[in-house]
Amino acid sequence: MNAEDSSRLGAAASPRRARLEDAVALTRLFTAAFLNDPIIDWMARLGPKRSVGLDAFFFRLLHRRAIPAGEVWMSDDGLACAIWLPPGLSAWPVGVVAQLRLLPLFVQLCGLGRLGRGAALSDVMEKAHPREQHFYLFFMAVDPRFQGKGLGSAILNATLRHIDQAGMPAYLENSNPRNARLYERAGFVAGNNISPKVAPPLIPMWRTAR
Repeated sequence: MNAEDSSRLGAAASPRRARLEDAVALTRLFTAAFLNDPIIDWMARLGPKRSVGLDAFFFRLLHRRAIPAGEVWMSDDGLACAIWLPPGLSAWPVGVVAQLRLLPLFVQLCGLGRLGRGAALSDVMEKAHPREQHFYLFFMAVDPRFQGKGLGSAILNATLRHIDQAGMPAYLENSNPRNARLYERAGFVAGNNISPKVAPPLIPMWRTAR
């Protein structure tokens, strides 16, 4: 491992809490990392507008919801980030009015032609979501240029130590089969596929409190 790789790994292993001013850079990170994710590829609109929709989606999530909750952790070089939601916080505001306000965002992400797919995915995720209090790993990303170099494991394990100190379980949905071993090594146990029919697999994973 050269000095640059070691520095990047060290930054991922010692993450800091993201601040609102980090939202733009983190939006770019998550859009790049999830542009060709299997579930995103099934749900989001096709063509160059996909990245625009993902940008809007991730910026809204980060700036309005996740960063203010205080559990978005990032490497100081911005190459790795984990969006955790603390116990009791839903991914999006609840209620009819709040959902209507979010509709333009999801139209931008999915397009009218795939809006039904987005709604179906949201529905199965909500129904499968554990009711027990837990930390929820909503998204985790590593800059595509540096994937496969241990940054994902480093930031995941660092943030799980924080969760273990709180004595809480953790939950996630894995949309990429290549990441299964990463999460299993960290103590997550896979459940049954929850994705809508004809969609790629979406695997819920639970980690008991330590």
